Amino acid sequence: MHRRQFITFAAASLAAGVAGSYLPLASARRRAAHAGAEAPLDAAAYRATRRYAALPFGRIAYLERGHGRAALFLHGAPLNGFQWRGAIDHLSPYRRCIAPDFMGLGYSEVPAAQSLAAGDQAAMLAALLDSLRVDQVDIVASDSGGAVAQLFLLRHPKRVRSLLLTNCDVEPDSPPPKIQPVLDMARAGTLADATAEWLTDKPKARATFGAAVFADPSGFADETIEYYVTPLVSTPLRRAQYHAFHLALTPNPLAGIEAQLKRSRVPVRIVWGAADDIFDQGDAEYLDRTFSNSQGIRRVPRAKLFFQEEFPEVIAEESRRLWGV
Repeated sequence: MHRRQFITFAAASLAAGVAGSYLPLASARRRAAHAGAEAPLDAAAYRATRRYAALPFGRIAYLERGHGRAALFLHGAPLNGFQWRGAIDHLSPYRRCIAPDFMGLGYSEVPAAQSLAAGDQAAMLAALLDSLRVDQVDIVASDSGGAVAQLFLLRHPKRVRSLLLTNCDVEPDSPPPKIQPVLDMARAGTLADATAEWLTDKPKARATFGAAVFADPSGFADETIEYYVTPLVSTPLRRAQYHAFHLALTPNPLAGIEAQLKRSRVPVRIVWGAADDIFDQGDAEYLDRTFSNSQGIRRVPRAKLFFQEEFPEVIAEESRRLWGV
């Protein structure tokens, strides 16, 4: 595939770094500050607050903010926990919010031999919660993080109080066809180089992939691009693991789980970006009819794959409704 074609096509498929100075996010942060919450999480604050857990899987990066019952926020690819900063600003008065970086993405540091498959990511999350002495969580998930959330639910059903799923993998659509060019580049070993270009040509990043995953790509701030991309391309090992993360998306990690999901009684709410064309709009209905305790679907007009950054108040509203707080 021609390099220019990749930049355009990857716009529609890469879960690329987003957001920053969206007006809804800014107003939400002002409201949170006015309500006496902790200082809003920009890139500098998030970096300063980041913690690490030494686990058998490696040194896992995570953010923790708030008190009370725990909520676990699972990001998409190639993002990291920073994806959820706006929602955490809203929800930390009600929950102990925990946002880890998956192995192979973000600031987590894992050995070269560590598997990055979705099942191993779920096992890492269980170990992280053990280390934090957390027995049970409300999960909020996006994109490939939604696949990990479903596997975690099946492996640890008693540890999940509720599940809020935004646009994400489902068994019949994992991985979605539109990310095939990205998988091809990962297999060829060229994905990290192409992603690194976002650091030196941020307007192109906004005009291409940003336009595919946000309603307003102009809000994809420079500091946000840097926070997402820098760790992915920082060393030869991290570049290799960035490729390995994507290659681990195949074969379908959710194959054969539908019958088990149907037996789950965990309350599930589906919040779906109505303008996303990476995950099929029918995937929301699939989740709604598969989970026996589905609380229904909310479609967010104009919202694309990573609307969670642009409209964190929607995530907060739906989370609080699901949690009953």
